[in-house]
Amino acid sequence: MLAPRALILRAPGTNCDHETAYAFERAGGLARRVHVRALVEKPTIMDDCQILCVPGGFSYGDDIASGRIFALELRLRLGDALRAFRDRGGLILGICNGFQVLLQTGLLLADPATGAARAALAHNTSGRFIDRWVHLRAAAGPCVFLKGIDALELPVAHGEGRFVARSAADLAALDTAGQLALRYVPDARNASTNPNGAQADVAGACDETGRVFGLMPHPERFVDATQHPAWVGRLDPAASGAGLAIFANAIRSC
Repeated sequence: MLAPRALILRAPGTNCDHETAYAFERAGGLARRVHVRALVEKPTIMDDCQILCVPGGFSYGDDIASGRIFALELRLRLGDALRAFRDRGGLILGICNGFQVLLQTGLLLADPATGAARAALAHNTSGRFIDRWVHLRAAAGPCVFLKGIDALELPVAHGEGRFVARSAADLAALDTAGQLALRYVPDARNASTNPNGAQADVAGACDETGRVFGLMPHPERFVDATQHPAWVGRLDPAASGAGLAIFANAIRSC
């Protein structure tokens, strides 16, 4: 059998595509980095792929807002193709800037009746870019990428990562449906590890099927034990990092 294929979609300013491709290949898949302009010219590139990932970075310099220009380009030029990929059962993952993009394209957490966004990612309450490690807990629910995962530690690096629901009713409904899939949790040293002021400590969310998932932390930056800043004396250097499980779940699902 051929290994599952992951398409890593990049744009000017994307800077995590190589690491993300490595993570999928480390998990047993085949990864292909594709520029958005190439996909616009030939959307059938997605036909041979089972996974689509929008990686992290600063697409188009985040000049208007994080992920805004990239999301507009995808929605206007590839909207039908992306929805068809999703509807045929393809997995879609958005990491950091990619999470911002998925929310703004309507591929994730869109109101089924109106298509309006039910959540957004706003500026951190600190008003500053944050780069640190956080502790996370996965919620029980449909998310394919988090199957069998309870807790994990990953790095975050963003200036606009504060999850904000459109309304209290939307937040409650998403929570009840298990779509608020990943949350920041306290660790032994801190009363809270919520780095950005996100509502309900939300760090990641999925659609109702669990096959579209966006998260602010960077799992591709912790697929090998030695990528952790405190691995010496704590982790086996030959071991996998906690983030690899997210990519392994995607490959296994395919």
